[in-house]
Amino acid sequence: MAAEIHSRPQSSRPVLLSKIEGHQDAVTAALLIPKEDGVITASEDRTIRVWLKRDSGQYWPSIYHTMASPCSAMAYHHDSRRIFVGQDNGAVMEFHVSEDFNKMNFIKTYPAHQNRVTAIIFSLTTEWVISTGHDKCVSWMCTRSGNMLGRHFSTSWTSCLQYDFDTQYAFVGDCSGQISLLKLEQSSCSVITTLKGHEGSVACLWWDPIQRLLFSGASDNSIIMWDIGGRKGRTLLLQGHQVQSLCYLQLTRQLVSCSSDGGIAVWNMDVSREEAPQWLESDSCQKCEQPFFWNIKQMWDTKTLGLRQHHCRKCGQAVCGKCSSKRSSYPVMGFEFQVRVCDSCYDSIKDEDRTSLATFHEGKHNISHMSMDVARGLMVTCGTDRVVKIWDMTPVVGCSLATGFSPH
Repeated sequence: MAAEIHSRPQSSRPVLLSKIEGHQDAVTAALLIPKEDGVITASEDRTIRVWLKRDSGQYWPSIYHTMASPCSAMAYHHDSRRIFVGQDNGAVMEFHVSEDFNKMNFIKTYPAHQNRVTAIIFSLTTEWVISTGHDKCVSWMCTRSGNMLGRHFSTSWTSCLQYDFDTQYAFVGDCSGQISLLKLEQSSCSVITTLKGHEGSVACLWWDPIQRLLFSGASDNSIIMWDIGGRKGRTLLLQGHQVQSLCYLQLTRQLVSCSSDGGIAVWNMDVSREEAPQWLESDSCQKCEQPFFWNIKQMWDTKTLGLRQHHCRKCGQAVCGKCSSKRSSYPVMGFEFQVRVCDSCYDSIKDEDRTSLATFHEGKHNISHMSMDVARGLMVTCGTDRVVKIWDMTPVVGCSLATGFSPH
């Protein structure tokens, strides 16, 4: 239950400030309270807790509330001090927290879903609570009346959500790897477009309303940057780790990502990058012209065995194993770790081209959710190991409180 407090040494790594223990099951969400030394957590152990930092430097729960079902998602609106908690049974519950964060009053239950809630966003302007769930739908409900305003069903479990408050556009990621862009109305919605690019379940989204960029992380170990404002679709692919949570720092042009293996990555987005090519298809190697194993006619004509098809990550050409025996990193295209490249591309990559454009750090716990207080340069992570960690990210992102972050 108590936190471990560490000093702040000068380093280029995230500095662990506090570690909070006490939950009996996986912590599904943890949020820093703006302008307070406090954290709100929700857990599979059916509790929601508010932790405040005491004079001793340790965090202790000032609020401990037990829910009817495991907590699976959470949103907090600081100006109105309203907490929305999604549950495994599909319900979303609203609470109001007292000014001193020592008391929490139940407000309302929203029957938003028929299955586990995966993400929640609250809009004060429209008084909507928007959520996604394992019932394959995104729903939006009126917080004044508690009534359902609309639902949109997907073909797969909806896993994550972002929302543009000015335009009422919702970005909904699902387990098929697609992202739906929806225009939400008072009692209906329209599908604007569907973004396709991931080969695995979309785990997290981050929307930057200033540059109008959408970032998506998926189980295929990739992050895609989508230029929504410029209507260019996919503009950048980053390969690194199995991303569970994202945060884009607009002022410093850095992207922070956390993964289930405990990795914390900081990507430099303030550089000119190249988009990874689309993979080309061919019946034979586009270097040596040897047939691939399904090319029966050429195999028969040349009396040779067919080869397995691979792809060069730099040029996208279909190549055989012999013509792509080399491995190289190519950070400008998002490949921070060594990937398959054809021999000619390998020879074209210079040593300076291999200079990393991201830093990778070890969080030393299973991270399933991360959020940042960008004004203070703090990050909180939580996961299946039931531990909550609070980090000082200013040594990594190169910002101080005076110059640092611009919340949006």
